[in-house]
Amino acid sequence: MAVTEVEVEAGTSDPASNVTPGRVRIDRFDVTLGPLLHLAPERQRLASPQFSEIEVVPRGVTLGAEIRGADICSELPDSTIAEIARALADYKVIYFRDQPLTSAQHVAFAKRFGELEIHPFITGNEQHPELVRFEKGADTGGFENGWHHDVTWREIPSMGAILHAIEVPPTGGDTLFADMGAAYDGLDDETKERIDDLYAIHDYMLAFAQQVPEGKQEEMRERYPLVRHPVVRTHPVTERKLIFVNTYFTSHIEGLDPGKSVELIKQLSSQANTIEYQFRLNWEPDTVVFWDNAAVQHYASSDYYPDIRVMERASVVGTRPF
Repeated sequence: MAVTEVEVEAGTSDPASNVTPGRVRIDRFDVTLGPLLHLAPERQRLASPQFSEIEVVPRGVTLGAEIRGADICSELPDSTIAEIARALADYKVIYFRDQPLTSAQHVAFAKRFGELEIHPFITGNEQHPELVRFEKGADTGGFENGWHHDVTWREIPSMGAILHAIEVPPTGGDTLFADMGAAYDGLDDETKERIDDLYAIHDYMLAFAQQVPEGKQEEMRERYPLVRHPVVRTHPVTERKLIFVNTYFTSHIEGLDPGKSVELIKQLSSQANTIEYQFRLNWEPDTVVFWDNAAVQHYASSDYYPDIRVMERASVVGTRPF
């Protein structure tokens, strides 16, 4: 018997060509697909930097830019520092390549942006206590691989952090950043209305309980009591609304029962998982990154074991969240 061949015509259009641009849900798996249209204005705004003393090269969508033409190992003029601060406010994460900072130069550069913190729970540089030292290898793993803002358990959290790569693995060890303004803007109106006036309680014990010496718990709690911050804070420079809870330090949300509190913190924190909100930095020796601790959460990929990764960080004191 002869077999009749059936001619199959190739597709003539994209399957989404008849779908209005926007998000589409697959309910079975709780998956949402499609373009994030609300990113377009910020992306377009950042596409054409206008700076006179530094070169700003956008590398991400709504965050992330490389800064060229500034030797941060030297004492820069105030006008250049002002442009770097403006670039930070715009791009949320900025970085410099080939900057072989000494510890003293690192501290001096960071102090141009404000008073520096001394971290009570993480080992500092022996000569410069303002520098937190992250020295990871076969004996000390990296536990920073979760989305978080730094030190939200402080009454006044960091404005930003300046991290210097001293030694990096040949592969792995990237740091990811998530734009929490874009994350807030992407929420539905009902969720925004629900969370805009809520407050969350932040507690260092969630992440640092093991760093507190035996018998010092009461003393440390007196020095660092529970603090109350808005779930949605306003950026002190740009005035953008930002999600300001995380699963490292946010204990609970006022006025909600424990189960609903945990679920809401998880829901809001998980917005950082959206790839379109992210910028990923690949480290090279003597790369220096400066990130806005109000505007972004960060995640240090812990995929380089047993190789060595050595970083030092200076954190600039911020303002009380409002």
